[in-house]
Amino acid sequence: MRDPYKILGVERGASAAEVKSAYRKLAKKHHPDQNKSEPKAKERFAEVNSAYEILGDKDKRGQFDRGEIDADGKPRFQGFEGVRQRPGGGFGGPGRGGRNARWSTSGGLGGDPFNADDILSEILGGRGGGAGSRARSPSRGEDLSVTAAITLEQLSRGEKARVDLPTGKTYEVAVPSGTKSGHIIRLKGMGRAGTLGGGSGDVLITIEFVPHPLFKVDGDALRADLCVTLDEAVLGAKVQVPTLEGPVTIGVPAKSDGGRPMRLKGKGLPKAGGGRGDLLVTLRIVLPKEGDPELEALMKKWREIRPYSAREPEQSTEQN
Repeated sequence: MRDPYKILGVERGASAAEVKSAYRKLAKKHHPDQNKSEPKAKERFAEVNSAYEILGDKDKRGQFDRGEIDADGKPRFQGFEGVRQRPGGGFGGPGRGGRNARWSTSGGLGGDPFNADDILSEILGGRGGGAGSRARSPSRGEDLSVTAAITLEQLSRGEKARVDLPTGKTYEVAVPSGTKSGHIIRLKGMGRAGTLGGGSGDVLITIEFVPHPLFKVDGDALRADLCVTLDEAVLGAKVQVPTLEGPVTIGVPAKSDGGRPMRLKGKGLPKAGGGRGDLLVTLRIVLPKEGDPELEALMKKWREIRPYSAREPEQSTEQN
């Protein structure tokens, strides 16, 4: 592999933050998911990840700078420590007891039951496939979790939710019909990039409804209060009711009780299987803000002539 400093485009004295910043820019630029038409993107992406494996690790970077490991992270061959050449052309250990030896044609040393490939494998940290091999496997990228706030009006119109990711990217996400506040939408492969060609993580978007000043969500239905005057409740009237699409006119039946719900079909939220929920409007009778002597006199007379109870009589709990 080429010099990791050149691959990431940084100087040897670059700080850890500069190295990380350079890596992120290049990883984003060469990510295979963003360059599906570029055949060498995957190779370039893997090269950038391998360079960061060296320079992004403080210990490995120090070893590379001192010449102890190469650009692939493997120890450099520096000979056998403690082995010296003897006058007869053989090799022996330090001090007495060193014996003459010659390389055999089978690669062994003087017929010993091991060969040079095993020694090189141990010294080079696994190059050659021996027991010291250290193969780095691809690593999947990190998932990103974000929250998208959407108004009931946007949901009703089928508008997309705008999502700003920590990576700096911005997406407009379609919110499926029937989505409830707290539901999670998954964008596969849109998270952080993996290493060594590993797949990217996902983006997990939690949908949250923005509180509405008029409507409360009840499943696919909406609930709202509708204030009416005393005469409208008694005599009936045509009044306007707010909906997510704008006001509509409904008829309040004569002799309507306060607290009585009125159902407006199809004025709720979109359903998962198609169609829409309903809007449930509860009547709230509102008296004049200022006192009305005539109304008070009428109510006193009414109480004397036509008394009635607005509450169900309580059942006795006494035992006979």
